[in-house]
Amino acid sequence: MTLFIIAIILSAALLHAVWNAIVKTAADRTTTLGLVAFGHVIPSAVMITILPLPSAESFVYILLSTVVHFGYYYMLGRAYQHGDLSVVYPIARGIVPALVGIWAMIFAGEVLPLQAWAGIAVIALGIQLSSWKALRSGVGRAALGFAAGTGFCISIYSLVDGIGVRLSGNTLSYWAWGAFLHIFIAGFIAVRKRSTLAALPRRTWILGIAGGLVSMTAYGLVLYAKNFAPLGAVSALRETSVIFAALIGFFFLKEGYWIRRLGSAVLMACGVALIGMAV
Repeated sequence: MTLFIIAIILSAALLHAVWNAIVKTAADRTTTLGLVAFGHVIPSAVMITILPLPSAESFVYILLSTVVHFGYYYMLGRAYQHGDLSVVYPIARGIVPALVGIWAMIFAGEVLPLQAWAGIAVIALGIQLSSWKALRSGVGRAALGFAAGTGFCISIYSLVDGIGVRLSGNTLSYWAWGAFLHIFIAGFIAVRKRSTLAALPRRTWILGIAGGLVSMTAYGLVLYAKNFAPLGAVSALRETSVIFAALIGFFFLKEGYWIRRLGSAVLMACGVALIGMAV
């Protein structure tokens, strides 16, 4: 894995942390998630009119990814109803790298070297350490179940999109169509929240849609990287978004204990180095 690809994935992780911070500070997270989904639709509606179609066989993966994203948004929303962000987020993201590595080995024939698996384990440990105090306070059964379900959905759409983008023949087209189909997710949430949409402050609309643009950019970078690196390694590096989110929380939202977060950052940096040298 080249330094350029590693830099792309880490940039995507930082952008992912930014849009999650936007959702975190929202008063109504479900509505904001709907606006984030709508933020994908606006630029992608233009892109699909000027880009060539992705290959026919990749459309199956685009549709499947959209269905799994429905599950992801549902699980994430339910998880936040039953648990704090500082508890739900590390559980959901922490299990993803190992799951993607396993799915990629079974369905894509990608076998990671032992050193890469060690890097994945170190990153997962760093994720848990970043919110260790919150996790020690206890996790309710419902919060744990929905957080694990969120992580499972992430691992599935990561595999699906990893295979689909390689079959598409055009990463930009695959990215655009996957983003455009978020229109169904945004529409579903809009119907569910139609009674409150009209009363939303303009700031909420702007932040939600801006979060969607950031989210779309982040995932586009990840899709590009999946053309050149093993899916399990890409997923592990992407989950460093947790420490970026923790640092944003500490410096901008005045949350948490800096020594523990610094330790998490060091662990994740070691994990990134292990993976980078292994693949």
